[in-house]
This record gives sequence, C-alpha cells and structure tokens, in this order.
Amino acid sequence: QVQLVESGGGLVQAGGSLRLSCAASGRTFSSNTMGWFRQAPGKEREFVGGISWSGSKTNYAESVKGRFTISRDNAKNTVYLQMNSLKPEDTAVYYCAARSWGMVVNKANEYDYWGQGTQVTVSS
Repeated sequence: QVQLVESGGGLVQAGGSLRLSCAASGRTFSSNTMGWFRQAPGKEREFVGGISWSGSKTNYAESVKGRFTISRDNAKNTVYLQMNSLKPEDTAVYYCAARSWGMVVNKANEYDYWGQGTQVTVSS
C-alpha cells in the first residue's frame, strides 16, 4: 500500500515557477514508477510526466517538455515536479500517482495509487 500527498500548488503569474512535491508513505516507494497527471475543469485527466524507480529515466508530455522537470529522492520518499515558464493553460489540479511495477506510461488506469491533488492556477 502506498499513500501519496501532494503539496506546493498555488497561484502564480504566467512565466513564473512552482515546485510540487509528492510525499509517499509505504515500504515500496523506492521501487515504484511515479507519474504526474493533471486535470483541468471539463477536461480529462492527462499525463504530464513520469520517472522510473531509480530516477534514471523520465518521460514528459509534449506540452510540458523543456519546461517541467521530474525528480525523486528515494531517501525522503518524495517525488518532485518543477514547473517553469508556466502558462495559463497549465492551470489544473495536479496529481501524483504510483505504479506498482513497470515503466513510465501515460495511461492513468495503469497507475495503482493516487494522491488527492493540488491546485495550480496560472494567471495571464
């Protein structure tokens, strides 16, 4: 069992930065592939990016590539989403998710555990 708690969301102006954190509890965190997703009002949940259990591999959606960076600290049971050059279209609730096994994938239903989400609002 893995429990996930996101933090770090808020209101930021376009062009600004935010760093989201996802703290995990559970013995298996260091072996979990982790993903970040987001969901804007009226839209489906979409993949933002993910990181392998070791942190050696990352994968990003085209819409955030070059602006967002995912990292993890297995000693702290935490995964991070650094968001730079934010745009109004990045406004959404951001969720972290854990996958019990397997590589990073962009399908939400392939992830087994989810956090409650944190709101990110980017003003123009």
